[in-house]
Amino acid sequence: MAEQKSQKGADGIILKRKIYRQLLDWKANRHGEVALLVEGARRIGKSYIVEEFGRNEYESYILIDFNKAPQMVRVWFDLYLEDLDTLFLYLSQHYKVRLHERKSLIILDEIQLCPRARAAIKFLVADGRYDYIETGSLVSIQKSTKGIVIPSEERSIQMFPMDFEEFLWATGNDMLMDLIRKMYADRKPMGLAFHRQAMDAFRLYMIVGGMPQAVKKYVETKNFDAVDAAKRDVLTIYRNDIFNYAGEMADKVVSIFDQIPSQLSRHEKKFRLAALKPGSKYRDWDDSFFWLKDARVVNICYNSTEPNIGLKMNEDRTTLKCYMNDTGLLISHAFDEKGIVSSEIYQKLLFGKLEVNEGMLIENVVAQMLAASGNKLFFYSKSSEEAKERMEIDFLLQKDKVTSRHNIRPVEVKSGKNYTLSSLTKCIKKFGEYITTPTVLHTADYKVEDGITYLPVYMTPFL
Repeated sequence: MAEQKSQKGADGIILKRKIYRQLLDWKANRHGEVALLVEGARRIGKSYIVEEFGRNEYESYILIDFNKAPQMVRVWFDLYLEDLDTLFLYLSQHYKVRLHERKSLIILDEIQLCPRARAAIKFLVADGRYDYIETGSLVSIQKSTKGIVIPSEERSIQMFPMDFEEFLWATGNDMLMDLIRKMYADRKPMGLAFHRQAMDAFRLYMIVGGMPQAVKKYVETKNFDAVDAAKRDVLTIYRNDIFNYAGEMADKVVSIFDQIPSQLSRHEKKFRLAALKPGSKYRDWDDSFFWLKDARVVNICYNSTEPNIGLKMNEDRTTLKCYMNDTGLLISHAFDEKGIVSSEIYQKLLFGKLEVNEGMLIENVVAQMLAASGNKLFFYSKSSEEAKERMEIDFLLQKDKVTSRHNIRPVEVKSGKNYTLSSLTKCIKKFGEYITTPTVLHTADYKVEDGITYLPVYMTPFL
């Protein structure tokens, strides 16, 4: 894996992000022909890494943060689209930055707060003098695009919370993921010592999470109370965003948001609408689930009625699981009776000693890693009076290259040492012609047994 550029603050904390490589590819290959839109949840480091990119890769850059930009800056995008010389002169003067043709970058940060600036991309790109990167949260929500034409000169990429490898880099462990990657490729176990080391690092990642400010706080202090306070700040921002942007849906959206931990703690983990309001129908809540999904606050996993080619064609949107976008945030969201998760709870989670259904955390972090790797999330659930028909498969993954048979990989997630595989066994028997490489993600080392591949959970990104 190529070395990634870093995200480095004045305090010397380095947070390397893989998305930097995508920014470099865009600059090298598109030559200003399209603007780049970096989408993702709030507080995952979009603005920071894009500004670092501008600082490192251009002679100059202007960062227009629409959270802070005065009204006159917003108005310029209305007044001067037919006089771009004046627009650039005003921006250059206001931000005290000299712009150089084909050597400068203009960053439109939190673009959803100024729809007219997003609509202006068409004209700015056509002008061709500079490169443009937009960042946005909630950008796909209708409210922020009403009354404008989404520019065809815009390409989007998704950014996620820091993944396990980025977390290892931040904590000074640069080589462990290379070893994990090699053992996965060679289909070999890690061995007792390295497996224990990898699981310890993975548990730490799971409880700290991938929000940059929480990771930075851990690296600085090694204090779990400080880490939890940083995560709780993010949860407060998410809650405030719901009330600021969800409009008439706000009460429903926050009801779903508040229910996520309790729903995931259930054995089946499917979201029960009756917990929100007795007698609820999915059609009354679907827009609220979509809002959270569009805001990247959650990862939605839909039931596929048959594990066959085209999981989306068999999608049952009335049966779903709702995971948090970051498992570290889920922990702070779940254990908040006193307003902050104590260091004692973190220590117990770190060593697997907390008397809690750890399965919800392991399954959430698997969903998080699968989504960050580009997978659409599906599961299989079948209720039946006949025991042989009744089964629950946590995730269904489709092969990259579709063939005539064996295209779907069933994945079960197991957090404990003692578990049964009755659902997976029934799935293999019933859908053998559809499926490939039945897989169990667990906390033990790699092995293959009775046609089932057992992977340590930290190998999830390679599926």
